[in-house]
Amino acid sequence: METIPYNRLLLLPPNALHNIRKIHNLDQPKRLAEAIYLLREWLKKQDHIVKKDFSDEYLEKSLISCKGSVEKVKHQLNSSCTMRTMIPRFFAVSNAKTELKELLDLAWLIPLPTVTKDFYRVIMVKVNDKQFTAESFMQFYQYSIIVCEYLKAHDYVNGFIIVHDYSELNVVDLVTKMSVTELQQYVTLIIEGYGARLKGIHILTDSKTIELFVKTLKQLFSKKIGERIFTHPTYEDLHEIIPKEMLPVEYGGTERSIKELQGDWLEAISSDEHVAYMKMMNKACTDESKRLTGKFNEDYLGMPGSFRSLTVD
Repeated sequence: METIPYNRLLLLPPNALHNIRKIHNLDQPKRLAEAIYLLREWLKKQDHIVKKDFSDEYLEKSLISCKGSVEKVKHQLNSSCTMRTMIPRFFAVSNAKTELKELLDLAWLIPLPTVTKDFYRVIMVKVNDKQFTAESFMQFYQYSIIVCEYLKAHDYVNGFIIVHDYSELNVVDLVTKMSVTELQQYVTLIIEGYGARLKGIHILTDSKTIELFVKTLKQLFSKKIGERIFTHPTYEDLHEIIPKEMLPVEYGGTERSIKELQGDWLEAISSDEHVAYMKMMNKACTDESKRLTGKFNEDYLGMPGSFRSLTVD
């Protein structure tokens, strides 16, 4: 990949490709080609991984998310394929517009068009003043998987900053209805399977009970990421973290409204092209009958049944 194709939803500065590669010591063509070659040779030997023909662009983006480490990409590829087999419900949806209609009134997940100076993409999660059900959480996870696959196919960034807007949400209702087990599986999927590098998680709410939710979240992430979870009572606090010109107008910024952005994203991820891509990627699973028995414990790290114990007060 010599250039990043233009995408109006995912704008990138002209120097993004070279500078991000340089950050992760992949700016030398020989080094990058060698890393991709090693991954392809490794995939050939993994009988249990069904899909072998990941594109060079997919493997390169996996290397970026793993800071250039071939070994970490191997783990990521193995994890993502294994999770599609072990927790298939997360991958059961291909078309958000037709299969997740109920969720669209409840919550939006919107990557913002521009990136920070250090090439991080901001993702806004807006939860509206509606009644969440236990099933709503799974629908949101399924929706976010569709967005993750779109980002993996079309974006090229150093990592992500997540902003959760819970200002209209009853946080107590949220905490009491969510399944901590499913939330843990989802977090493992995003971090281990998709290799999401998180610079920060910022939660907008003035609720005094948000600390219960934050306490639960911190148990799901590593200590390093847990220390990057912050709460803010007003959106003005975001201006110290994210440039105003990147934020939607509702948050004191100059970007298009969050409703308009959501509409554009829904059209993109529900296009015939992306629905077909989702169906293809959902077949990137494993044949567990072909997995080496001696690798069982290593490969299933983070899978259902091996989660550490959580506490919710």
